[in-house]
Amino acid sequence: MKFAIPAGSLQKATFEVLEKAGYRVSGQERSYRPVINDPEIELRILRPQEIPILVSEGLYDIGISGCDWVQETSADVELLQNLEYGRVRLVAAVPKSWTDIDSSSSLLEKFLANGKSIRISTEYLNITARYIQNNPVYRKFFGDLEPLTVTPWWRKGRNSRVAIFLSFGATEAKPPEVADAIVDVSETGTSLEQNNLKVIEVLLESTAFLIANKKSLLSEKREKIFDIKAMLKGVVDGSKRLHIFVNVKKENLELLLKELPALKRPTISPLADGGWYAVNTVIDRDYLFKVLPTIRRLAQGLVVHEPRQVLALEEGDNG
Repeated sequence: MKFAIPAGSLQKATFEVLEKAGYRVSGQERSYRPVINDPEIELRILRPQEIPILVSEGLYDIGISGCDWVQETSADVELLQNLEYGRVRLVAAVPKSWTDIDSSSSLLEKFLANGKSIRISTEYLNITARYIQNNPVYRKFFGDLEPLTVTPWWRKGRNSRVAIFLSFGATEAKPPEVADAIVDVSETGTSLEQNNLKVIEVLLESTAFLIANKKSLLSEKREKIFDIKAMLKGVVDGSKRLHIFVNVKKENLELLLKELPALKRPTISPLADGGWYAVNTVIDRDYLFKVLPTIRRLAQGLVVHEPRQVLALEEGDNG
């Protein structure tokens, strides 16, 4: 099973998730080919920008990458599981001093109505081009004409009035001298603020996803792929749950269960004292605050654990 995992900003969190899922990985500090304790899995650390295409082409069976790069590359892969880390926004930003511009539409209207061209700097050429081309102001001026996209190796599109330039990093440093606007990822907004930029629109929100090659899903590797998915999904679900243990008097047991409908198939065990029962179950993390008054009134000895994983083993491949 060839498994591509991301370098860069997603790398640390990816190894943490793998560890919580029960995998032990060694050598990631020294090699792009770390060793994992499952002999059926071969790991490779790659740039997240590359992973969707490499998985789509079958060079890797599964991979982890941001859904922003899946969209940017239009990779034909199966999105197996939202891993819910690496959360970023892809935003359009302009200089803060442009107080009369608060959206992509107002940016386009101001520049184009005055006969000025617009330069946009980004790593996300395809997403940006599609986004601009679908803007109603752009369509009013140019119809279906594709904006110009410029890289050191090729150009496409014929509308030089709106040009999108490939950025190789430090995108937020480009305005206003090199670019009029940027499209870039933002986690906290701090870098934009430090470079005197403001967000005018959010193009999309992205998190890390487990993705799979579609042919691999139809092969003998299918079961292994869904085993890996189940382990990683267990970590995601575990982060949203709490495992609670309470002791309750026999006369309060049915009342407790009746008043706590969130308790799904709890385990109930008689204690050594015949008048008491132990109840343990898994609940949604946010639900604890709602049920705490009821537990305090009807039960004793509440113990709360944070589970590393919650595995819904009753779910099938498509669960």
